[in-house]
Amino acid sequence: MTLLRNHKICCFGEALLRFALKESWVSDSSIPYYIGGAELNVATALALWDIPVNYLTALPDNYIGKDIGNQIRHRGINTDKVFYSGNRLGIYYLPYGAEVKNNGVVYDRDFSSFSQLKPGTIDWDRVFEDCTWFHFSAINPALNKNIALICKEAVTAASAKGITISTDLNYRNKLWKYGELPDKIMPGLVRDCNVIMGNIWAIESLLGIPASLADSKNASNEELKEAALISIGRIREKYQKVHTVALTYRLKESYFGVLQKEDTFFTSNIFENISVTDSVGSGDCFMAGLIYGICNKFPSQDIINFAAAAAVGKLAESGDATKQSVEQIKRILSNAR
Repeated sequence: MTLLRNHKICCFGEALLRFALKESWVSDSSIPYYIGGAELNVATALALWDIPVNYLTALPDNYIGKDIGNQIRHRGINTDKVFYSGNRLGIYYLPYGAEVKNNGVVYDRDFSSFSQLKPGTIDWDRVFEDCTWFHFSAINPALNKNIALICKEAVTAASAKGITISTDLNYRNKLWKYGELPDKIMPGLVRDCNVIMGNIWAIESLLGIPASLADSKNASNEELKEAALISIGRIREKYQKVHTVALTYRLKESYFGVLQKEDTFFTSNIFENISVTDSVGSGDCFMAGLIYGICNKFPSQDIINFAAAAAVGKLAESGDATKQSVEQIKRILSNAR
């Protein structure tokens, strides 16, 4: 498949430093760290897979911010529109191998350069002058009211220009602390979106659309698919601009995704006996795979298969962002059923 280089993706979000705590981190005086963040992880994968991508964020105006900016640029990501302001880089701490949604996650993101951005600061006409796709996640508006307003500016401007808009409905309960409920903020942002990724329970938390299953425990794959179809149908009824929805299920020993593109429903290969080294970034890798498949005009079945295989491959990697090649992902696909 020949890659389509007439697409350029713009990813907007906060670059973060993750400290991956191990049990002996105090006695060892050592903590592994990774540079990531949901949208940066997506941008990293796309750049690795030869899709041109811009990354928009705010980094500290000091040597830490400049070093991070240089590292992002070395990944093949365009950083021309990065803001350098403020003094703080957002940080989070997570026990190694744990889920980001785990109660053990500790955020240290208050007063970061990104969180201090103000509405009206970003020239969206300039940001979007060479972009065909805008991507953000539900983590952004969870930070504070100003970032939520900036996300609204972004989707309004992108929609007016006919730019494809995607969002990852990742729900982080510990971040929604500024007095606004997520299901009061996110619907106004999703209204202009075209491509949505998430799971049925995040959809319930962020959009107020009830999931038909309380959890995945003891549910069969067919019941999970039916629950996904119900949630997708409710999204499509409410949000007229949404044409593509992809949902994921990571179970105890298996992984699969579902996709509704226009009016047809597809289920990915089912990946069993999955190996989990580091769960951070697997959803971001799925999102990147979804964008990659759509931009390259894959058949819908191939889009969901590629996105799910990319996520499974990321689960076996350390760090926030994937290092997988397209060929490595295809090899994972060849072993699925």
